Amino acid sequence: RLQGDWSSDVCSSDLLTEIYEHLKIKDGVDPKFVQSAIYSGNTWGLMWKYPGIFDGGSSEDPPLVGDVVDILEMWSLIEFHHGQLSAEDKALVKTEATPFGDAKFRGFDGNNDGSCIGIARFLIEHLDRFSEFKGRDLNSHYIDSTNGYNRMLAIFQPLRHSLVDNHLTVTQLISLLQAQRYPQ
Repeated sequence: RLQGDWSSDVCSSDLLTEIYEHLKIKDGVDPKFVQSAIYSGNTWGLMWKYPGIFDGGSSEDPPLVGDVVDILEMWSLIEFHHGQLSAEDKALVKTEATPFGDAKFRGFDGNNDGSCIGIARFLIEHLDRFSEFKGRDLNSHYIDSTNGYNRMLAIFQPLRHSLVDNHLTVTQLISLLQAQRYPQ
């Protein structure tokens, strides 16, 4: 096989999943999911959904998958804790963290971070993770989105473990949301 020639693998996988579906085999493997993972380039998702099938293989996800998961986890907690605030505290966050004071995950820039959008969509739509973001347009059209999220993560990571029994404070939320701004 030529290096980089994966078309025969995709054709074989497509044929196998079609046969599997036609025969109505019911063993817990979803052929539509398998096709979606292969066609979208998110084959790492196969190991997430079916960990028992991949014995002895590499279970390491591409680094970008971990980055997107960290960002989605952070935003999930930001939105949750923001939702727990009083109306007065929400108004303070909105004012202090303008233009990001609504504390809503906007997604990634489709022109520069298309891979992040693809991973996030796969996690949300096919692996049923981060269901709070289901149905959202994940293209933020904000060029600096991942850099902003990385600045936020630098603040969030040290707080993450303390959130098991605590809420993000208004000050912490404002600080996190302000980190999206491009540094002066």
